Amino acid sequence: MSGSIGCAWWLLPLLCCNLIAAKEQYHEFVIREVPVERLCRSHDVMTVNGQFPGPTLEAEEGDTLVVDVVNRGRYNVSVHWHGVRQMRTGWSDGPEYVTQCPVRPGQSYRYRFTVAAQEGTLWWHAHSSWLRATVYGALLIRPRADAAYPFDGQPARELAPILLGEWWDMNPVDVVRAATSTGAAPNISDALTVNGQPGDLYSCSSQDTAVFSVKSGETNLLRFVNAALNTELFVSLAGHNMTVVGADASYTKPYTTPVLLLGPGQTTDVLVTFDQPPGRYYLAARAYASAQGVPFDNTTTTAIFDYGDGVASSSPAMPTLPAYNDTATATSFTTSLRGLRKAELPSRVDESLFFTVGVGLFSCSKGQLCGGPNGTRLAASINNVSFVLPSAASILQAHYHGAPSGVFTADFPANPPVQFDYTAQNVSRALWQPVQGTKVYKLKYGSVVQVVLQGTNVFAGENHPIHIHGYDFYILAEGLGNFNAATDTAKFNLDDPPMRNTVGVAVNGWAVIRFVADNPGVWLVHCHLDVHITWGLAMAFLVDDGVGELQSLEAPPPDLPPC
Repeated sequence: MSGSIGCAWWLLPLLCCNLIAAKEQYHEFVIREVPVERLCRSHDVMTVNGQFPGPTLEAEEGDTLVVDVVNRGRYNVSVHWHGVRQMRTGWSDGPEYVTQCPVRPGQSYRYRFTVAAQEGTLWWHAHSSWLRATVYGALLIRPRADAAYPFDGQPARELAPILLGEWWDMNPVDVVRAATSTGAAPNISDALTVNGQPGDLYSCSSQDTAVFSVKSGETNLLRFVNAALNTELFVSLAGHNMTVVGADASYTKPYTTPVLLLGPGQTTDVLVTFDQPPGRYYLAARAYASAQGVPFDNTTTTAIFDYGDGVASSSPAMPTLPAYNDTATATSFTTSLRGLRKAELPSRVDESLFFTVGVGLFSCSKGQLCGGPNGTRLAASINNVSFVLPSAASILQAHYHGAPSGVFTADFPANPPVQFDYTAQNVSRALWQPVQGTKVYKLKYGSVVQVVLQGTNVFAGENHPIHIHGYDFYILAEGLGNFNAATDTAKFNLDDPPMRNTVGVAVNGWAVIRFVADNPGVWLVHCHLDVHITWGLAMAFLVDDGVGELQSLEAPPPDLPPC
């Protein structure tokens, strides 16, 4: 969690945070299909080392991880180390056709990166098609051996990470391919999961419900990851409050709450004191569904926290969860987070950007299947550009070799091409159709970047969890309606804003983020609702090299997968 590191966050970790020798650890990830039984039936799913969810990686701050990914499955695959800054190691970031071409069946690729100036909970997942429905796992970064957590009340124990996910009763790749072929919305999931298990409220699931054993009077550290593809989640533990101490591997001021909100991609670390009467208590999670009239998985997944006091036969207590559309609770949670320490925040801004994010529609072309509303195809965009992945080479390869032609263009707009009432109830139909393109926005090394992320009500307003690869950023402010620089700039928290890698842009609202472009390479920016990135809600920052080796992208590794 970045707040614990004693060096300025925008400096290269090699310059100031490497005082103690760190370790190098090696792992092998074998991607293959195995049969998995859920909801009364079995079917083959893609896994890592035969595990669903995949293995948890544990490291100390400063460690270098070397992971050989061996593809023995039937699909192309790449792996993204979500939230890892990847300083100068963009070749290991993972999104296919952005920083690498995918690892094809029968091939392998070595990812190598250092987890420097970060502590807390991150995770890893496939970044190809919808393989991350089952190919994912936790990445835990602890303080170095001579350091302690920077919050009061050191936990007596740390429980196993809690990975929230989704389950389809069919092959998720077939789900997205069917939707892509018609332009319709994909099928919603059949279950939500905790550590791969739906829990007691689903058919054929009680026996395998995740159970966490706890001791009366202990304070434990719980690490949450929302690995779901398309569902933001409210989470609550019956009878217990949770004190948030970290989010997205950055420490926060302690914030006590009965409910958490995690968008896909986000992580949250909490302390829980188990001070309730002996018994069994449900941890429950269900959707925060912010878009009106859009189908969603309205089921509830559960795990059990068991005090182990001889009352195993008792029915667990169930928490009260917010309503599915409770935007007030969602907003209250996100706006209550604060950075643990005063932010080392540059006051100047070199790049002031304004990005509209939202869903739209493509008109149907002759001969196309058009399963969207009124004979259209669903689309999504940033600044009216619907992102298209290249196929001849990755964007990073084309940039490194100085050959962007036919792969990408560097003309992503700094502002929306048309200004309008972004959150109006009836946005003009003339604004519903984006243009397709593979466009990046170029940044000079060391420039200070501020981005207003503005949600739109084109077709349907929705909360968008926006993830930036290769960077942590400060969230200066967020709000509902249209961002107004004349009045909303005064709301900026320049003292202790939270630092994250994924920000929830409120339904028909906005968020303002700031970061320093100190990591050269190509970095994908996208909505972490996978249905939205499938429709094109993405762009990329291209950060030029600075001066000298330590400010320059490393050379590509010899085993970089070919296209």
